[in-house]
Amino acid sequence: MDLGLKEKRALVLGASRGLGAAIAEGLAREGVHVTAAARNKDAISAWAGKLPSGSGKVTLEPLDLSDLAAIDALADKLLAEGGVDILVNNTGGPPPSTALDAKRDDWLAHFETMAANIFHLTQRLLPPMRTRKWGRVLTVTSSGVEQPIPVLALSNGIRSAIVGWSKTLAGEVARDGVTVNVLMPGRIHTQRVVELDTAAAKRSGKQLEDVSAAMAETIPMGRYGRPEEFANVAVFLASERASYVTGTKIRIDGGATRSV
Repeated sequence: MDLGLKEKRALVLGASRGLGAAIAEGLAREGVHVTAAARNKDAISAWAGKLPSGSGKVTLEPLDLSDLAAIDALADKLLAEGGVDILVNNTGGPPPSTALDAKRDDWLAHFETMAANIFHLTQRLLPPMRTRKWGRVLTVTSSGVEQPIPVLALSNGIRSAIVGWSKTLAGEVARDGVTVNVLMPGRIHTQRVVELDTAAAKRSGKQLEDVSAAMAETIPMGRYGRPEEFANVAVFLASERASYVTGTKIRIDGGATRSV
């Protein structure tokens, strides 16, 4: 199937590892010219250097999502080049915390980095999409927005706010040919999930392997997902073929979320 992505331009945040890197790589393999933004440029170079011939160009951009000036500088640069067609909002997750333990300063700091700053960046990059009558905004959240995950109160709360924003935005730009969707990963085997499992092992006094195996048993498919499996869904939603899909939350979790 031709996804109609060749020569499109994308900005992928958090593209140095995990889900962001997998999405950026998947788009590049479809011929998209990807601006891959993250703090660790060396990690981006590592996966970009393994792309097959014929892939889209990958441009590395150092970016700290807590730095609003840097975000605006990147937006200015991209807009001067005509903007992007695809924006993938992907941020790192906050540390584990219960709702009882999370402090006001924790909420404010992580909301700024994970939510307010990507809202701002999206607003800046939307005008060229709306003018061209074609655009895609994908935001990576978590299955915790539908089924809150214990000890991840900061993530559950902040990402739920992102879902409300995304749904509102989808209704505002749909007639301009811009789709806005949310991707909800379950247990995808990334460094972030290893870190969460490691923290759980430390709290429980169990071995990391035992914690991971027990968690996998709770998933109907009996295993963690692979980053490329998640990225395949993102690439499709970014494509021409998904032009009538907007305002949705898409689960990629092996059936782990129990709600219908």
